Amino acid sequence: MAVLPSAVPGASPPNIVFILTDDQRFDALGCLGNPVVRTPHIDALASQGVLFTNAFCTTSICAINRACLITGQWERRHRIDDFNTPLSSEQFAASFAGVLRQQGYRTGMVGKWGLGDPLPRDQYDVFEGYSGQGRYFPAGNDGLPGEHLTQKLGAKSLAFLDGCTSQQPFLLQLYTKAPHAADGAARPFPPDPRHESLYADAVIPVPATATEKHFRDLPVFLQNSEARTRWRVRFANAEMYQNTVKDYYRLVTGVDEVVGDVVAKLKEKGFAENTVIIFSSDNGFYLGEHGLAGKWFMHEESIRVPLIVYDPRLPERGRGRRVAHMVLSIDVAPTIIELANAGVPSVMQGKSLIPLLNGQQPGGWRDDFFYEHRFAHPGIPKTEGVRNSRWKYTRYISIDPVYEELFDLENDRHEEHNLAGDARYTERFNKLRSRCDELARQCE
Repeated sequence: MAVLPSAVPGASPPNIVFILTDDQRFDALGCLGNPVVRTPHIDALASQGVLFTNAFCTTSICAINRACLITGQWERRHRIDDFNTPLSSEQFAASFAGVLRQQGYRTGMVGKWGLGDPLPRDQYDVFEGYSGQGRYFPAGNDGLPGEHLTQKLGAKSLAFLDGCTSQQPFLLQLYTKAPHAADGAARPFPPDPRHESLYADAVIPVPATATEKHFRDLPVFLQNSEARTRWRVRFANAEMYQNTVKDYYRLVTGVDEVVGDVVAKLKEKGFAENTVIIFSSDNGFYLGEHGLAGKWFMHEESIRVPLIVYDPRLPERGRGRRVAHMVLSIDVAPTIIELANAGVPSVMQGKSLIPLLNGQQPGGWRDDFFYEHRFAHPGIPKTEGVRNSRWKYTRYISIDPVYEELFDLENDRHEEHNLAGDARYTERFNKLRSRCDELARQCE
């Protein structure tokens, strides 16, 4: 088992705070090059921690990838493919939260659990989670100061930390709703009233692929998908686009403030020097690219996520690094378990990130990964594929006949030119198709 460079053999395991946002695309952070959004507290974690610049989810939808995150497994193994199925007792026992509680950690879950009932209330020392989407404001409240869900979840997290002591390590999972849309609401991304003036004078750059031509270049079934339906109520004209993205960024800044509050509380309680903070999101999100909204499909905007690991025990030379290795959401679970000096259950399929945190160049690290999206929805075609450092192969398996795509990400980073029917790439296409079959079998 890897030991962090600054860790003392036999020393007590660290506290762990895992902050998971909802639908936050990988570049909706200042530290990842966004010129508009303000995220100083999260950026500070990146500047003193490790920022993974090629992090991906394995299924881009809330409930299913939350199951992937906590179990460290692809959907093909954990078999949770809807919003109603809960983790079994056996699955929870082999999750990172279950393992850490067995190790003597005080465990707390605050926010959007996202999986089906019954909720695992008895499996945590403190459980303040919910299974549905949640409301940004109480029913009938148009948005009064102090009532925003992000701030409420932040307050509950601070209360959990107030109940912790230095005599027992703790795990806090803070899962925000933000910046997920309030589906069906007149204002899709309602921010905290305190943030209404944020970004008021900003001009949000429009994505290069947010054009009618790019939309018409999509296959017809994507043009008629749920992603286009949601585009119409979020991005259909220039004014709507500016307002929607500004609200989305306001929600992100609200999360950033809570991150700052958590860091301050850790310092106040004397926990800061022994608490690892992990920050990520459950999946990516389209902000109008290809004329789409939502996620689900295999475009980069949908499958890439932010991932930061801040460990105060790392030596100074190990901080502020950017790691380009391909990492996955299923890697979070084994990483948390190894941080806690526990054994990783054999059912987990992810890789611990500790060698990368240590600055090592581990041999045999993955150079491609399998993506799957098998959630049943009439407006969301089922998808699977494989992505490596240069190529992406996608197939829409619920379309008859199956529709396939091949993109050269090195020369076509916006995924504008489908090479699947180009005879010059037949050999590459066939190799990736076979590799997709192989990985699908391995992920069961």
